[in-house]
Amino acid sequence: VLPKAENVILTGDMDALQLVDEQTKVYTMRRGMKDTVLYGIKETKEKYDGLKPEQLTDYRALRGDPSDNIPGVTGIGEKTAIELLKQFKTLENLYKEIEEENKSISKIKPGVLEKLKQYKDQAFISQKLAEIDCNVDIDFKLKDCGFDYNKEKVIKIFNEFEFYALLKRLPGAIVVEEKKTTKPAELQQGLFGGEKVENTIQQDIAELKKQRVLSKEIADLETDLISVIEQMQKNGIKVEIKSLNELSKKLTQEINSLTKKIFKISGKQFNLNSPKQLSEILFNELQISTKGIRKTPGGAISTNAKELKKLKKDNPIADLILQYREVFKLKSGFADALPRMINPKTGRIHPHFHQLGTETGRMSCSDPNLQNVPIKGELGNEIRKCFVPKPGFVFVSADYSQMELRVAAVLANDEKMLGFFKENKDIHTMTAKEVFKVKASDVTKKQRNIAKSLNFGVLYGMGAYGFAERTGVSNDEARAFIEQYFLDFKGITNFVEKSIADTRKNGFSETMFGRKRFLPEINSRDPRLRAQAERMARNFPAQGTSADIMKMAMVALDKKKVFNNDCRMLLQIHDELLFEVKKEKAEKVSKEIKKIMQGVVKLEVPMIVDIAIGKSWGDLK
Repeated sequence: VLPKAENVILTGDMDALQLVDEQTKVYTMRRGMKDTVLYGIKETKEKYDGLKPEQLTDYRALRGDPSDNIPGVTGIGEKTAIELLKQFKTLENLYKEIEEENKSISKIKPGVLEKLKQYKDQAFISQKLAEIDCNVDIDFKLKDCGFDYNKEKVIKIFNEFEFYALLKRLPGAIVVEEKKTTKPAELQQGLFGGEKVENTIQQDIAELKKQRVLSKEIADLETDLISVIEQMQKNGIKVEIKSLNELSKKLTQEINSLTKKIFKISGKQFNLNSPKQLSEILFNELQISTKGIRKTPGGAISTNAKELKKLKKDNPIADLILQYREVFKLKSGFADALPRMINPKTGRIHPHFHQLGTETGRMSCSDPNLQNVPIKGELGNEIRKCFVPKPGFVFVSADYSQMELRVAAVLANDEKMLGFFKENKDIHTMTAKEVFKVKASDVTKKQRNIAKSLNFGVLYGMGAYGFAERTGVSNDEARAFIEQYFLDFKGITNFVEKSIADTRKNGFSETMFGRKRFLPEINSRDPRLRAQAERMARNFPAQGTSADIMKMAMVALDKKKVFNNDCRMLLQIHDELLFEVKKEKAEKVSKEIKKIMQGVVKLEVPMIVDIAIGKSWGDLK
């Protein structure tokens, strides 16, 4: 006699949980493909507050299920249905007790009892509708369900399409040629003239061009950029170790102060860097409400920054924890880490820039990631002050002013926004003027900040909830502001809608110069994936075009022979380029840099570059 086989039902229909028993489990999605769960008896009971799988048919008979047109008992919800079945076990037993008017029904609220009597027939009809019929004749043989495949053919296909992760899961499969991931040590070799890294990037550019991700113009640009980035990485940047050590001590004092305040509120000491312990303190010990707080994929209450910001208004401990995390990150990630990254041969830090590091076209940075140094805040600025030029030189910063908004205005052909830029007016003040219906001279600082969030938020798909959280206004106010913005800037409104529609039709979004971002998820049946793709589709044209222009500027500066012993480019951070320039030549070189960067492309609005000169990165205003 063969042992009973374990059955796993793969389905998105939670009705199947009534079939769970010792040999049967249900594998289903909780919040999408990346968050799945396998329901056995234990998991099913946990989900339904103690009900057994065999009670779920009666549960739906009482509660109903509108999605399957099962009426249930009108007026009885989830909580009441569970309480009734915990007490009476089955639907039949519940109605038997009611008909015999036994003492057990005294615990049922009069209103609920009346509904049960009134809708008895409806309850039993619902029970029949909810029950899965397990007695249908099926011509089934287990051996016919065996899965076989041509192993050699599959291995060949997996190798051809570079499905290396899947290949490793096939017994006996041999990976023919796997792309080599560049390790930090090899990057360091490539940093100082290693030919291997350059060849790899050229191959990647050629492949992206072949796959139509890059147009010929952008592929040529990326190729020209290779030597510029290599030179920038070789140049590196100087940091003052003494200043970093002093800052580290200051940050340690700040961490200790914040820790004491947090422990005083919590009433006990715990590991502040442990999300699990923090969650226990906040939501169990301090009994802070979890309303509106998301859970992690594993089901725990989240304590990430976004969720803590929701709590900080009414719970001072949440704000203190956010401060602690920021200071801890600055100390561990920069003040303590940067000295260890100094190259002993050059005395400088040599961050690595990945020109193909993001799908938006923007470069990413690592070892260390200087794009993560905070722009705002006193402590972030103190980190920046530790970056200094070599003796006899100064730093020159060239920063594109509101580049993405200028590009968006051109792409959208929004007459109102184009007019503001052409007249060299402050775009955020003018947006506030339109939204709040006031004179430009009467716009307050708060109104300008709200307008600034609107200008960027609309492009990045920020909803009313996110906008309210960011600006401190109510959800209703946030919704009204966004609606008014769309009415005032119709060109932007149409552009956003068209960007999403074109991407849905073509499968990709595109920059002004032909860089593509393929977004097949925009037609996904998963609403979360689809919404994420829509946000990317609406912001990629402006963001990607801005990235293209920045790279064009870097190549143009190189081709115009700006770089020499008196001027070296050190960093590219967002829309900013940082140069180390001989002190007596700083003014002249700055004007040349500004002229080249502003003239790299001719658009309907001027591209404005702001120049700053200082003795440290933090002194650049």
